[in-house]
Amino acid sequence: MEEKINENLVYFPIPENFCEDDNFSDHVKALLDHVNQKIAAGNSLEEIIDFLFTTTQSLFPCDRIGVAFIEEGGRRMRLHYAKANYSPLYLTKGYAADIQGSSLNAVFNSLQPRIINNLEEYHKNNPRSESTRLLIREGVRSSMTCPLSVDGRPVGLLFRSSREPAAYTEDHVQIHLSIAERLSQAVDKAYRIKELEDAINSYMEMLGFVTHELKSPLASIITIARTLNEGYFGEINPEHSKIIERIISKAEYLHNLSMEYLNLSRFENQSMKLNVSNIDFIQDIIKPAIDIVEPQIDEKKISLVRHLPEYTINAACDPDLMKIVTVNILSNAVKYGNIAGAVTITVEKTDTLLQVTIRNEGPGFPEDKKKLLFRKFSRIDTPDLMQRKGSGIGLYVSWNIIQLHGGTIKADSAEGQWAEFTYEIPL
Repeated sequence: MEEKINENLVYFPIPENFCEDDNFSDHVKALLDHVNQKIAAGNSLEEIIDFLFTTTQSLFPCDRIGVAFIEEGGRRMRLHYAKANYSPLYLTKGYAADIQGSSLNAVFNSLQPRIINNLEEYHKNNPRSESTRLLIREGVRSSMTCPLSVDGRPVGLLFRSSREPAAYTEDHVQIHLSIAERLSQAVDKAYRIKELEDAINSYMEMLGFVTHELKSPLASIITIARTLNEGYFGEINPEHSKIIERIISKAEYLHNLSMEYLNLSRFENQSMKLNVSNIDFIQDIIKPAIDIVEPQIDEKKISLVRHLPEYTINAACDPDLMKIVTVNILSNAVKYGNIAGAVTITVEKTDTLLQVTIRNEGPGFPEDKKKLLFRKFSRIDTPDLMQRKGSGIGLYVSWNIIQLHGGTIKADSAEGQWAEFTYEIPL
């Protein structure tokens, strides 16, 4: 069964009709069944490898275990996790090596386990192997490299290492093969999930950076254009004023969009935190929100009806975040409201709750579409609503902020007549 390359390096071809060896003891079979079951139930790559390292000590000589995966279309291998019963480790997570020209290329191509009986001797014959040099520095003297494959497709490698020379035999290969398929599937699944999570996090970090960089220049463009249009640098004729208004409108749309994505990225990477202070809710939240949305209100000739209490409402909340919620809902009411229609904002309180309701006259939304609200990137696809520009982010961000405050947010509508959004937070 062995194909000897030299006295220290041995490849073990997988038997064509391999099945669990009948010579395994009952104890080994029971342990392997337990390992197979637990591996399949593993939730993360670290959990699976930790379990394997701890549970199979009686089956394999193993002072160190590691798992690496193929990246960049099969051109590179990267170590994603390593665990040992000693320290320090020099070959650690993140270590990467090109596969082409490496001795591991044969392992990937053949999908055959490989044993190195004497790492020091192996390194003399392969002095360019940095990973071998690092393992020797850790005190490792022998290793067993097992390919991980799914449906015949190589996905990575499992490394078992011992600080004793000649620690691994053909029996250890046979034991590994009895769990290889289940192990490969579980490890590959956990790795793909982790890859997806990392990709999402990287995307949100990039999104946060880009939107943050866009925010200030767009705000400057809006301010300069408004100053120009108001005649501070000289009289503007009506035709040019209309062009400037279009510039302002486009810049405001991009600025608002960048703010929505910036807020979304802060939630996705969990950097959005509450900074609670005691405030006058009307003066610090409602009136500033109205001031921000007022240009949109004037542009659509909408009548803003205010039902605000004359008394002071003191609330403990994050004023910046609550302003985001109020601006989002109020600007949506204007955006989706009828031209020359009405928008009503009502603020009430009980002994324990503060309630804000914003209603507009407009197309509203069907009752069966309500479930689409407050979901990321989700928009109601009726013809009237899809004509208005929107990202499907504002309500999702608002829902998150209200959740942070321990409150609730809901929506109601009479299709073709009105839509109403209400949020409540504890006082």
